[in-house]
Amino acid sequence: MKKAKKIIMMMSLVLVVASVFVGCSKSNTQESGFDSDRDITVIARDSASGTRGAFHELMKIKVKEGEKEVDNLVVGALEFDGTDKVVTAVEGDKYGIGYISLGSVSDRVKAASVDGAEATIENVKSGKYKIARPFLLVTKGTENELVKDFLNFASSKQGQEIVESKHYISTVENQTEYNASGLTGTIKIAGSTSVTPIIELLQEAYQELNPDVKFEMQSNGSSQGIKAAIDGTYDIGMSSRELNETEKPELNEHVLAIDGIAVILNKENPANDLSSETITKIFTGEITKWSEAAEK
Repeated sequence: MKKAKKIIMMMSLVLVVASVFVGCSKSNTQESGFDSDRDITVIARDSASGTRGAFHELMKIKVKEGEKEVDNLVVGALEFDGTDKVVTAVEGDKYGIGYISLGSVSDRVKAASVDGAEATIENVKSGKYKIARPFLLVTKGTENELVKDFLNFASSKQGQEIVESKHYISTVENQTEYNASGLTGTIKIAGSTSVTPIIELLQEAYQELNPDVKFEMQSNGSSQGIKAAIDGTYDIGMSSRELNETEKPELNEHVLAIDGIAVILNKENPANDLSSETITKIFTGEITKWSEAAEK
């Protein structure tokens, strides 16, 4: 009888230990794996962002209701005022989804294919990847000689080589060589955080040829840059979205480049391809879990 009790106790102990190990194994798998039933973290740009304006319009997150435009971004979405902040947020959250300029994608995150098309320059050029917008430089009235010279440099062969080196798409035909003007003065530029990095490179190259020219820069979003150009507080506004009907008559448009907008995911997310419809439903709150996104 004692022997039987001892055997039962030993068997119970083995079962308890085994269940502990199984529990640990399950817990570790869940911690290190991807739980598709977890809520999606929706990460967006701030309301002044041209990237947001273009993406929300292209993906039908922002729609017209009568005479009014309504942005249906899901309540509770995280909104950031810069490209790197969006990248950092998605990089740090395996359930996150965001959007940034295609030229700003790095190995910190991964860009999802949309409707079966990879987010590449070639696919933007061919029209297979449809989430794309212009990078604009806008001015008011007749540009002074210095501003005109910098714009000429931006659209020159040297300027557009810089544009293409950063994975943007040149739209300038019949590019000509730029020759140093020897001008002096200050150019004030404000606007899109997405356009800022390429403008900074153009400024450096321009200053090598024209060392007596200085720049004042402010990266505060497309809407603010457009406003600054309209009211004359800055010479050039940077925009990563199309001008609206009110802004168009006020400004001169110079297309610097075409840029795709990449939908970015955490590198641990197993999803690689999302449909346009699914992306819209995620950003408007109709789809809230990755398991639902995978079903679409």
